[in-house]
Amino acid sequence: GKCPNWFQVFRGTITDAPDFDPSVDAETLYNAMKGIGSDKEAILDLVTGRSNAQRQEIVKAYKSSYGKDLIDDLKYELTGKFERLIVSLMRPQAYHDAKEIHDALKGAGTDEKCLIEVLASRNNQQIHALVAAYKDAYGSDLEEDIIGDTSGHFKKMLIVLLQGTRDDPGLVYPELVEEDAQALYDAGEAQWGTEESIFIMLLGNRSVTHLRMVFDKYQEIAEKAIEDSIKSELSGDFERLMLAIVQCIRSVPMYFAKRLYKSMKGLGTQDNTLIRIMICRSEIDMLDIRECFRMGYEKSLYNMIKEDTSGDYKRTLLALCGGDDDLAGEFFPEAAQLAYKMWEISSMTKVQLRPTIRPASEFDPADDAQNLRKAMKGFGTDEDTIINIVVNRSNEQRQEIKQVFKSLLGRDLMKDLKSELSKNLERLIIGLMLTPAEFDAKMMRKAIEGAGTDEHALIEILVTRTNEQIHAMNAAYKHAYKKSLEEAIQSDTSGRFCQILTALVQGAREDGPADLDRALVDAQELANACNEDSDEMEIKFMSILCTRSFPHLRKVFQEFVRCSNKDIEQIIKKEMSGDLKQAMYGIVCSVKNQPNYLANRLYKAMKGIGTDDRALIRIMVSRSEIDLFNIRKEFKETHDCSLHEFIQVETMVVSSHFINTLAL
Repeated sequence: GKCPNWFQVFRGTITDAPDFDPSVDAETLYNAMKGIGSDKEAILDLVTGRSNAQRQEIVKAYKSSYGKDLIDDLKYELTGKFERLIVSLMRPQAYHDAKEIHDALKGAGTDEKCLIEVLASRNNQQIHALVAAYKDAYGSDLEEDIIGDTSGHFKKMLIVLLQGTRDDPGLVYPELVEEDAQALYDAGEAQWGTEESIFIMLLGNRSVTHLRMVFDKYQEIAEKAIEDSIKSELSGDFERLMLAIVQCIRSVPMYFAKRLYKSMKGLGTQDNTLIRIMICRSEIDMLDIRECFRMGYEKSLYNMIKEDTSGDYKRTLLALCGGDDDLAGEFFPEAAQLAYKMWEISSMTKVQLRPTIRPASEFDPADDAQNLRKAMKGFGTDEDTIINIVVNRSNEQRQEIKQVFKSLLGRDLMKDLKSELSKNLERLIIGLMLTPAEFDAKMMRKAIEGAGTDEHALIEILVTRTNEQIHAMNAAYKHAYKKSLEEAIQSDTSGRFCQILTALVQGAREDGPADLDRALVDAQELANACNEDSDEMEIKFMSILCTRSFPHLRKVFQEFVRCSNKDIEQIIKKEMSGDLKQAMYGIVCSVKNQPNYLANRLYKAMKGIGTDDRALIRIMVSRSEIDLFNIRKEFKETHDCSLHEFIQVETMVVSSHFINTLAL
C-alpha cells in the first residue's frame, strides 16, 4: 500500500491554549513559587497546558514583570525528576535537544544511546535547528565535538546524519529501488566482512519513502528483514545506530514506543529517556506513539507510566501522554498499515534458530563419568566440575554418561546428583540430565500436581513445542506417572480452557507453509466471529488457532488486520478473559515471534514478587539446544540489558553456581 503521511493531521497531545495571556501566566507562576514551599500542582497544570511556543512567551513576560529568570527560579524551587521535567519543558525544543546531546558528550563517558536516539529520529529541519542551538548555547561546533568523542563507522554515520540532507519524504527513484536493495545485500549478507560505507551512504541519504521500498525489495532478495542482516553483520554502537535508523524509517512512532518501553522495563527506570521522548513528541506524534505502544505491549502507555512513576513527576508525564487508550478501538489507518506490515515481515522472515549448547567435540563418556564420581566422592561436592561437564555436553551425550556411569561404577548418576546438590542447582542439573521429553513431562506434572495449577506453565509448554515434542512428552508422561497427560489435564482444568489444552496436547497441528487462499477465508471467519456471541467466537478462534500451522497463522493474522481493522492480540485481550485469554494470547505471541515470547516469559519470571525459579529453569533448560541464543538476543533488544545481567540483579538466588550454569 502507499506509505502513510504522518503529517496530514496533528497527532500531538499538547496544543496552543486559547485566550492565552503570557503576563497572567507569569504572575500565576510567580505566586505559585513565592513563600515557603511551592504550589507544584499549579505549576505543572499551567506548564503542560501551554504549547512550547507559548512557554517561550511566558519566559519573556516573567523577565519583564519581575526582572528574574523563570528557569532559574524553577530550578531553585523544584527538585529531582520533577524539576528536570518542568525545566526541560520550558526550553525551546531545539535547545532541549542541544542540551541532551551536550550532556551525552560531556558527561562521564559518552551516552551513545542518547546520541543515537536523537540523531536517528529527527528530520532535516530539526537537525539544522539543533546544530544552531548547540552553537548558540555552548559556543562550540557540534560536528567537531562528535568527532572528538566518537570513532569508527559509528562516528561517520553520526556525521552523515548531522548534515540533515536526507532526500525529502516524497522523493523516490523507482529505477534505483532494486539496485539499492541489491547493493545492501552485496555489501553484507553476500560476502565475508561487510562494506559499511554502502550502508552509511544509502541509509543516510535516501528518502524515507524510497528506503521503505528498498527494505521490501531487500526482504525478497535476502529472505530476511534488513534488521536481521544488520544484527548479524554489524556490531556495537554502529549496529545500534543503524537499527535505530531502520526503525525510524519504518515508523518513528513505533521506534519511540519501543524506546519508552525499554526506559521503563529495563533495569530501573531510565528517567532521562522517558522525559526526553515525552517532551519532544508531545507536540508531534504522541497519539501515534500511544497507538503503537498498545499494539506492541500488553498495557497502554498511560498505565505503564502510572505504574512506573510517582507524585508530581507522574502527573506531569500523564498530562503529556494525554489519556489512557481504551483497549480495542479501531486502528487509525496508519497503525493498521503498521500492524499489517509487522505480520507481513513476521511471515516472510526465515529465522535461523541458534542453540547455546552444542555437542562436545572430544567426548569421552567414561572419562566424564569418572570425573563426576570424583567430584561427588568424600566430603563436600565439587560443584564447578559437575557444572562444567554437564553444561558443555549435549543432551544425547549426557544420556551416554548416565549409561556409562551405571555400567562402569554400578551407580545411579541421578540419585548421586540429587543427594549431593543444593536445591536450585539440583533442579537445574537434573533438568539438564533428563531427556527433553522426560523434562517436559516432569514440568507438566509439576504444573498440574502442586498446590494450585500453574496455568502459565501449561500454556507456555504447549504453545512452544512441535508435534514430535508433544508426542514424546505424552509418552514420557505415561511412562513416568502411569496415566495419560490428557487425563491429568482434564482432571485439573475445566471449561473452555480445558478444551484448548486438550486440543493442543494432541500434537496434531498441521505442518507446512501458508495457503494463501485459505488464509483469506480463515481471516474473514475470525473477523466475522468477533461479532458473534462469546461462545461462538471462542469456538471459532479455537478451531483455527489450535490446528493451523504457524506459517499459515502468520498470514491469517496479517489478513485479519485487513478484514477487521483490528489486531488479533487486542481482540483477545478485550473480548476474552482468564486462562482462556492467556492461552489464546500465548498462541498468537508464539506464532508472531517464539524467541521473543519466551524472552518475555523469562522477564515475567524474574519481575514478579519473588522469582519464579521453576519458570527460569524450565525455559533455560528446554531451549538450550534449540533457540536460547535467539531468546537472549530478543531479551537484550526488548529490555536493553543482557539476560545474564538481569538474572544477577533481579533474582534472589544466592548461589553464583546456579547463575553461571543458567548462563548456559
